[in-house]
Amino acid sequence: MTDDSLLAQAREWVGRAANQPATARDPVNVPMIRRWCEAMGETNAIYFDESAAQAAGHPGIVAPPAMLEVWTMAPYRPGGRTAEEGMAVLNLFDEAGYTGVVATNTRQEYDRYLVPGDVITSTPIVDDVSDEKRTALGIGHFVTLRYEFTDASDERVGRMTFRVLKFKPNLAQPKAEATEEGGENKFPHPRPAITHDNAFYWEGLSNRKLLFQSTDGRLRHPPGPMDPVSGSLEFDVVESSGRGTIHSFVVMHQPRLPGFEYPLPVVLVELEEGVRLVANVLDADPKEVEIGRKVEVDFVEVEPGYILPAFRLS
Repeated sequence: MTDDSLLAQAREWVGRAANQPATARDPVNVPMIRRWCEAMGETNAIYFDESAAQAAGHPGIVAPPAMLEVWTMAPYRPGGRTAEEGMAVLNLFDEAGYTGVVATNTRQEYDRYLVPGDVITSTPIVDDVSDEKRTALGIGHFVTLRYEFTDASDERVGRMTFRVLKFKPNLAQPKAEATEEGGENKFPHPRPAITHDNAFYWEGLSNRKLLFQSTDGRLRHPPGPMDPVSGSLEFDVVESSGRGTIHSFVVMHQPRLPGFEYPLPVVLVELEEGVRLVANVLDADPKEVEIGRKVEVDFVEVEPGYILPAFRLS
Protein backbone atom coordinates (compact mmCIF):
# COMPACT_ATOMS: atom_id res chain seq x y z
CA MET A 1 0.00 0.00 0.00
CA THR A 2 1.40 3.40 -0.96
CA ASP A 3 1.54 6.14 1.65
CA ASP A 4 -0.98 8.20 -0.34
CA SER A 5 -3.40 5.26 -0.37
CA LEU A 6 -2.85 4.62 3.35
CA LEU A 7 -3.43 8.27 4.20
CA ALA A 8 -6.61 8.38 2.10
CA GLN A 9 -8.01 5.31 3.86
CA ALA A 10 -7.11 6.65 7.29
CA ARG A 11 -8.68 10.02 6.58
CA GLU A 12 -11.96 8.35 5.66
CA TRP A 13 -12.30 7.83 9.43
CA VAL A 14 -12.13 11.55 10.26
CA GLY A 15 -15.40 12.60 11.90
CA ARG A 16 -16.40 8.98 12.59
CA ALA A 17 -16.45 7.05 15.84
CA ALA A 18 -13.12 5.23 16.18
CA ASN A 19 -14.59 2.60 18.48
CA GLN A 20 -17.72 1.67 20.38
CA PRO A 21 -18.69 3.99 23.26
CA ALA A 22 -17.31 2.85 26.61
CA THR A 23 -19.49 3.15 29.70
CA ALA A 24 -17.84 3.23 33.11
CA ARG A 25 -17.98 -0.06 35.01
CA ASP A 26 -18.66 1.88 38.22
CA PRO A 27 -20.39 5.19 38.97
CA VAL A 28 -18.30 8.11 40.19
CA ASN A 29 -17.56 7.21 43.81
CA VAL A 30 -15.80 8.66 46.84
CA PRO A 31 -13.34 5.79 47.49
CA MET A 32 -11.88 6.08 44.00
CA ILE A 33 -11.74 9.88 44.31
CA ARG A 34 -9.90 9.51 47.60
CA ARG A 35 -7.39 7.02 46.17
CA TRP A 36 -6.73 9.23 43.14
CA CYS A 37 -6.16 12.28 45.35
CA GLU A 38 -3.74 10.32 47.54
CA ALA A 39 -1.79 9.10 44.51
CA MET A 40 -1.61 12.57 42.95
CA GLY A 41 -0.94 14.48 46.17
CA GLU A 42 -4.19 16.46 45.72
CA THR A 43 -5.27 18.11 48.99
CA ASN A 44 -8.25 20.28 47.99
CA ALA A 45 -10.89 19.45 50.61
CA ILE A 46 -13.84 19.72 48.20
CA TYR A 47 -12.80 16.30 46.89
CA PHE A 48 -13.11 14.43 50.20
CA ASP A 49 -14.92 16.61 52.78
CA GLU A 50 -18.69 17.22 52.50
CA SER A 51 -18.64 20.40 54.62
CA ALA A 52 -15.77 21.96 52.64
CA ALA A 53 -17.46 21.09 49.36
CA GLN A 54 -20.76 22.65 50.47
CA ALA A 55 -18.97 25.76 51.76
CA ALA A 56 -17.46 26.14 48.27
CA GLY A 57 -20.95 26.08 46.72
CA HIS A 58 -21.19 22.41 45.73
CA PRO A 59 -24.02 20.08 46.78
CA GLY A 60 -21.43 17.72 48.25
CA ILE A 61 -18.12 16.06 47.40
CA VAL A 62 -17.11 16.43 43.75
CA ALA A 63 -14.54 14.59 41.65
CA PRO A 64 -11.33 16.32 40.52
CA PRO A 65 -11.89 17.43 36.89
CA ALA A 66 -8.62 15.76 35.84
CA MET A 67 -10.20 12.38 36.66
CA LEU A 68 -12.48 12.76 33.64
CA GLU A 69 -10.84 9.94 31.68
CA VAL A 70 -10.33 7.69 34.70
CA TRP A 71 -13.96 6.57 34.98
CA THR A 72 -14.17 4.97 31.53
CA MET A 73 -10.61 3.63 31.23
CA ALA A 74 -10.42 0.07 29.95
CA PRO A 75 -9.21 -2.55 32.43
CA TYR A 76 -5.63 -3.79 32.20
CA ARG A 77 -5.18 -6.54 29.64
CA PRO A 78 -2.29 -9.03 29.43
CA GLY A 79 0.41 -7.69 27.14
CA GLY A 80 -0.30 -4.11 28.20
CA ARG A 81 -2.38 -3.28 25.12
CA THR A 82 -4.35 -0.05 25.30
CA ALA A 83 -7.90 0.62 24.14
CA GLU A 84 -6.53 2.76 21.30
CA GLU A 85 -4.57 -0.14 19.82
CA GLY A 86 -7.78 -1.95 18.87
CA MET A 87 -9.07 0.92 16.74
CA ALA A 88 -9.46 0.22 13.03
CA VAL A 89 -7.90 3.54 12.00
CA LEU A 90 -4.74 2.67 13.93
CA ASN A 91 -4.77 -0.91 12.67
CA LEU A 92 -4.39 0.49 9.14
CA PHE A 93 -1.01 1.89 10.13
CA ASP A 94 0.01 -1.35 11.86
CA GLU A 95 -0.69 -3.30 8.67
CA ALA A 96 1.41 -0.84 6.67
CA GLY A 97 4.43 -1.26 8.96
CA TYR A 98 3.84 1.70 11.29
CA THR A 99 3.79 -0.60 14.30
CA GLY A 100 5.38 1.79 16.80
CA VAL A 101 3.05 3.93 18.88
CA VAL A 102 3.64 6.66 21.42
CA ALA A 103 1.28 9.21 22.97
CA THR A 104 2.40 12.78 22.24
CA ASN A 105 -0.05 15.08 24.01
CA THR A 106 -3.52 15.34 25.47
CA ARG A 107 -5.89 18.17 26.39
CA GLN A 108 -9.09 18.08 28.45
CA GLU A 109 -12.06 20.46 28.69
CA TYR A 110 -14.65 20.28 31.47
CA ASP A 111 -18.33 21.29 31.30
CA ARG A 112 -19.17 20.56 34.94
CA TYR A 113 -17.89 18.81 38.05
CA LEU A 114 -18.71 15.12 38.27
CA VAL A 115 -20.48 14.00 41.45
CA PRO A 116 -20.85 10.60 43.13
CA GLY A 117 -23.46 8.54 41.28
CA ASP A 118 -22.68 9.91 37.82
CA VAL A 119 -22.28 7.15 35.23
CA ILE A 120 -19.94 8.33 32.49
CA THR A 121 -19.69 7.18 28.87
CA SER A 122 -16.87 8.12 26.50
CA THR A 123 -17.05 8.04 22.71
CA PRO A 124 -13.80 8.31 20.70
CA ILE A 125 -14.00 10.16 17.38
CA VAL A 126 -11.19 10.46 14.82
CA ASP A 127 -10.44 14.17 14.66
CA ASP A 128 -7.42 14.35 12.34
CA VAL A 129 -4.74 12.30 10.56
CA SER A 130 -1.58 14.18 9.66
CA ASP A 131 0.58 14.01 6.55
CA GLU A 132 3.73 11.92 6.87
CA LYS A 133 6.10 13.46 9.43
CA ARG A 134 9.78 12.87 10.17
CA THR A 135 10.21 12.88 13.93
CA ALA A 136 12.96 12.00 16.38
CA LEU A 137 11.37 8.55 16.70
CA GLY A 138 11.10 8.04 12.95
CA ILE A 139 8.74 8.46 10.02
CA GLY A 140 5.09 8.37 10.98
CA HIS A 141 1.65 9.95 11.14
CA PHE A 142 -0.04 11.76 14.04
CA VAL A 143 -3.58 10.55 14.70
CA THR A 144 -5.76 12.82 16.86
CA LEU A 145 -8.70 11.29 18.71
CA ARG A 146 -11.46 13.37 20.31
CA TYR A 147 -13.25 11.78 23.24
CA GLU A 148 -16.72 13.03 24.12
CA PHE A 149 -17.76 12.30 27.73
CA THR A 150 -21.46 12.18 28.61
CA ASP A 151 -23.55 11.33 31.67
CA ALA A 152 -26.51 8.97 32.00
CA SER A 153 -28.79 11.68 30.52
CA ASP A 154 -26.53 11.91 27.46
CA GLU A 155 -25.48 15.42 28.48
CA ARG A 156 -21.87 16.26 27.69
CA VAL A 157 -19.71 16.68 30.80
CA GLY A 158 -16.33 17.12 29.10
CA ARG A 159 -14.12 16.29 26.17
CA MET A 160 -10.52 15.26 25.58
CA THR A 161 -8.20 15.34 22.58
CA PHE A 162 -5.55 12.63 22.57
CA ARG A 163 -2.81 12.49 19.92
CA VAL A 164 -0.65 9.47 19.15
CA LEU A 165 2.22 9.00 16.73
CA LYS A 166 2.18 5.81 14.65
CA PHE A 167 5.72 5.30 13.36
CA LYS A 168 8.00 2.75 11.70
CA PRO A 169 10.38 1.43 14.40
CA ASN A 170 12.97 0.26 11.88
CA LEU A 171 13.44 3.88 10.82
CA ALA A 172 13.56 5.21 14.36
CA GLN A 173 17.03 4.10 15.40
CA PRO A 174 19.58 6.86 16.10
CA LYS A 175 23.07 6.52 14.72
CA ALA A 176 25.11 4.14 16.83
CA GLU A 177 28.53 4.99 18.19
CA ALA A 178 31.29 2.46 17.58
CA THR A 179 32.86 1.05 20.73
CA GLU A 180 36.58 0.57 21.24
CA GLU A 181 38.38 -2.45 19.78
CA GLY A 182 35.62 -3.26 17.34
CA GLY A 183 33.12 -4.13 20.05
CA GLU A 184 29.35 -4.03 19.74
CA ASN A 185 27.88 -0.70 18.66
CA LYS A 186 26.23 1.27 21.47
CA PHE A 187 23.38 3.73 21.07
CA PRO A 188 23.77 7.08 22.86
CA HIS A 189 21.67 7.55 25.98
CA PRO A 190 19.04 10.35 25.89
CA ARG A 191 20.41 13.56 27.43
CA PRO A 192 18.55 16.14 29.54
CA ALA A 193 18.27 19.87 28.88
CA ILE A 194 20.37 21.58 31.56
CA THR A 195 19.12 25.05 32.54
CA HIS A 196 19.87 27.66 35.18
CA ASP A 197 17.15 26.15 37.37
CA ASN A 198 18.32 22.53 37.32
CA ALA A 199 22.11 22.83 36.87
CA PHE A 200 22.66 22.25 40.64
CA TYR A 201 20.80 18.91 40.39
CA TRP A 202 22.97 17.58 37.56
CA GLU A 203 26.14 18.88 39.20
CA GLY A 204 25.13 17.02 42.35
CA LEU A 205 24.67 13.80 40.38
CA SER A 206 28.12 14.20 38.86
CA ASN A 207 29.39 14.15 42.48
CA ARG A 208 27.10 11.20 43.28
CA LYS A 209 24.81 13.29 45.46
CA LEU A 210 21.03 13.58 45.27
CA LEU A 211 20.15 17.28 45.74
CA PHE A 212 16.80 19.05 45.96
CA GLN A 213 15.57 22.62 46.17
CA SER A 214 14.27 23.81 49.53
CA THR A 215 12.35 26.99 50.38
CA ASP A 216 11.33 27.60 54.01
CA GLY A 217 11.98 23.91 54.68
CA ARG A 218 9.75 22.73 51.81
CA LEU A 219 11.56 20.44 49.37
CA ARG A 220 10.46 20.20 45.76
CA HIS A 221 11.27 18.26 42.61
CA PRO A 222 11.64 18.55 39.67
CA PRO A 223 13.62 21.79 39.94
CA GLY A 224 11.87 25.02 39.03
CA PRO A 225 12.42 28.77 39.14
CA MET A 226 9.80 29.56 41.78
CA ASP A 227 8.48 28.06 45.00
CA PRO A 228 4.81 27.20 44.25
CA VAL A 229 3.66 28.14 47.78
CA SER A 230 5.44 31.41 48.54
CA GLY A 231 6.38 32.52 45.02
CA SER A 232 9.97 33.01 46.15
CA LEU A 233 12.73 32.77 43.58
CA GLU A 234 15.29 31.97 46.30
CA PHE A 235 16.08 28.44 47.41
CA ASP A 236 18.56 26.38 49.40
CA VAL A 237 19.98 23.04 48.29
CA VAL A 238 19.43 19.97 50.50
CA GLU A 239 21.11 16.58 50.09
CA SER A 240 18.86 13.53 50.35
CA SER A 241 19.76 10.35 52.21
CA GLY A 242 18.69 8.45 49.10
CA ARG A 243 16.52 6.07 51.13
CA GLY A 244 12.82 5.68 50.48
CA THR A 245 9.92 3.43 49.52
CA ILE A 246 8.27 2.64 46.21
CA HIS A 247 5.13 4.78 45.97
CA SER A 248 4.16 3.54 42.50
CA PHE A 249 5.76 1.76 39.57
CA VAL A 250 5.33 0.59 36.01
CA VAL A 251 7.13 -2.10 34.02
CA MET A 252 7.79 -0.73 30.53
CA HIS A 253 7.53 -3.10 27.57
CA GLN A 254 7.02 -0.60 24.76
CA PRO A 255 7.88 1.57 22.93
CA ARG A 256 11.39 0.11 22.96
CA LEU A 257 14.01 2.81 22.70
CA PRO A 258 17.73 2.23 22.17
CA GLY A 259 19.90 2.39 25.27
CA PHE A 260 17.48 0.58 27.60
CA GLU A 261 16.90 -3.06 28.49
CA TYR A 262 13.36 -4.45 28.56
CA PRO A 263 11.21 -5.23 30.47
CA LEU A 264 12.17 -1.99 32.24
CA PRO A 265 10.94 -1.33 35.81
CA VAL A 266 10.41 2.39 36.44
CA VAL A 267 9.57 3.48 39.97
CA LEU A 268 8.19 6.55 41.68
CA VAL A 269 10.06 6.62 44.98
CA GLU A 270 8.98 8.61 48.02
CA LEU A 271 12.21 9.56 49.74
CA GLU A 272 12.60 9.96 53.50
CA GLU A 273 12.57 13.75 53.05
CA GLY A 274 9.10 13.61 51.42
CA VAL A 275 10.22 14.28 47.83
CA ARG A 276 9.23 11.88 45.06
CA LEU A 277 11.61 10.89 42.28
CA VAL A 278 11.15 8.79 39.13
CA ALA A 279 14.03 6.47 38.22
CA ASN A 280 14.91 2.99 37.01
CA VAL A 281 15.49 -0.04 39.23
CA LEU A 282 18.85 -1.82 39.05
CA ASP A 283 19.44 -5.57 39.05
CA ALA A 284 15.91 -6.55 40.03
CA ASP A 285 13.40 -9.02 38.64
CA PRO A 286 10.30 -6.95 37.72
CA LYS A 287 8.27 -9.39 39.84
CA GLU A 288 10.19 -8.21 42.92
CA VAL A 289 9.17 -4.57 42.42
CA GLU A 290 6.24 -3.79 44.73
CA ILE A 291 4.56 -0.73 46.21
CA GLY A 292 5.93 -0.13 49.72
CA ARG A 293 9.23 -1.92 49.02
CA LYS A 294 12.27 -0.20 50.58
CA VAL A 295 14.87 1.11 48.14
CA GLU A 296 18.15 3.01 48.23
CA VAL A 297 19.65 5.29 45.60
CA ASP A 298 22.64 4.34 43.50
CA PHE A 299 24.42 6.33 40.81
CA VAL A 300 24.98 4.92 37.33
CA GLU A 301 27.49 6.34 34.88
CA VAL A 302 25.56 5.53 31.72
CA GLU A 303 28.17 7.28 29.58
CA PRO A 304 31.52 8.87 30.48
CA GLY A 305 30.76 11.88 32.69
CA TYR A 306 26.97 11.35 32.49
CA ILE A 307 25.55 10.04 35.78
CA LEU A 308 21.92 9.23 36.54
CA PRO A 309 20.20 8.20 39.78
CA ALA A 310 18.66 4.74 40.02
CA PHE A 311 17.42 2.59 42.88
CA ARG A 312 18.24 -0.81 44.30
CA LEU A 313 15.83 -2.89 46.35
CA SER A 314 16.82 -2.96 50.02
